[in-house]
Amino acid sequence: MKNLVLCLSLIFAVMISSVAASSVWAQKNEKGWTKWTKKEAEKVLSNSPWSQDQTDTDMSEMFFSPTTDPTKRAAPPTQRDQDRLAQGATNQSVNVKFVIRFFSARPVRQALIRLLELENNPSPDVLARMRDFANLPSNDIIITVVTESTDQRSLRAVMQLFNSAATGTLKNDTYLERNSKRHFLSEYVPPGKDGFGARFVFKRLLDEKPFIADNTGEVRFYSKFDKGPKIDRRFKVAEMVYNGELEY
Repeated sequence: MKNLVLCLSLIFAVMISSVAASSVWAQKNEKGWTKWTKKEAEKVLSNSPWSQDQTDTDMSEMFFSPTTDPTKRAAPPTQRDQDRLAQGATNQSVNVKFVIRFFSARPVRQALIRLLELENNPSPDVLARMRDFANLPSNDIIITVVTESTDQRSLRAVMQLFNSAATGTLKNDTYLERNSKRHFLSEYVPPGKDGFGARFVFKRLLDEKPFIADNTGEVRFYSKFDKGPKIDRRFKVAEMVYNGELEY
């Protein structure tokens, strides 16, 4: 009997949590996304059911000392070698943050467009096109990854990997996963000047059915770059409800 009561309590807690999470984003959109403040838009992009971050820490910079000129070695020096020789070690750990977003989800695009509107005050015709883009349903599942770091040397190294990567080099180690079922990358687009980040495109349907549905539970995004970062984040599908609809 005690076990039954405990199970019912846990189920009730999960239900309340899911309803609460959904109601938060329903309330956020009561006044319409075109009225969001900068803080509200940034919240969607940084900490919401559609946006998460991952921080990788490099401890090696704490101990590096450029005692040998890499230009005098037999092997050709890398850009990182040259930077280290010129600048030395940072003498502290270096953090690189990856912000992972469901770009195909309308609230994410609405938040991005809202920030652009607040920062640039576009003309009415440009604003109309921007808002059309934000409200347009997506035919694919698109994950974007934005890279940030206060250490410019580390940021350049990671961005070089993102800019040189291609669909062919990523498709075997990049996928969405639910219930042990993997859905592999369809297309990769390197970061552009729009600032939206690198784009990882997946077909919305797998075996003629939506890959993500109301009963999916959790979806995982995984991508491994050759000799580079491994991005691994999970999203709770039950919380990805917006205006009464599942958005991804």
